[in-house]
Amino acid sequence: MIKVLVSPSNVEEALECVRGGADIIDVKNPKEGSLGANFPWTIGEIVGIAKSEGREVSATAGDLDKAGVASLASLALASLGVDYVKVGLFVERREKAEEILKSVVRAVREFDVKVVGACYADWRRAKTLNPNTLPEIASDADADGILIDTAIKDGKSTFDFMKLNELESLIDSTKDHGLFFALAGGLSWEHLELIRRLKPDVVGVRTMVCENGRNSKIKAELVRKLVEMLSR
Repeated sequence: MIKVLVSPSNVEEALECVRGGADIIDVKNPKEGSLGANFPWTIGEIVGIAKSEGREVSATAGDLDKAGVASLASLALASLGVDYVKVGLFVERREKAEEILKSVVRAVREFDVKVVGACYADWRRAKTLNPNTLPEIASDADADGILIDTAIKDGKSTFDFMKLNELESLIDSTKDHGLFFALAGGLSWEHLELIRRLKPDVVGVRTMVCENGRNSKIKAELVRKLVEMLSR
């Protein structure tokens, strides 16, 4: 079964996600980038709401290029009670990505939290890490999963930058390394059949369940529609 992850930016939207039946409430701040970090007081309040309804919570540490900042941000998220810490690897060199993820895993070791390394389908234009290297990097760092997103939010999706067979191979590699795979990045209703074919462990959305584009409000009825369509 594919888990549905929805990314609210505030408490009001988080409530819509819960009402719509999202499996994972993923707190981020779209104003600060693809994986922009939100404020601790917002994350803390959403954690309380989501956990009271039996939902998992993830939060983004940001689009990051420094291991020290990444480890500190991840420690803060873990202390707020999230279930998943997502780290945007906004770097080009493999060695730097490894340093960041290993530092994050070490920082949150005492918490019951999963670490997710995220990189970008549009890596060539963003000048970031090749996604195909991420499963091995994440496995070596003892992380738990990987996420593929898009760095630049201009209406293009992950499917505009990676072919279906590339994504299938990446998912296979992720599984071979004992990790879970999350798919995001400008996904829309027209991508539903492709998502069903790929069968990622998690599908992450925001724009898809907003009333009128990424910067408008998430609506519970659209979240519910997505949950129902992916459960068929």
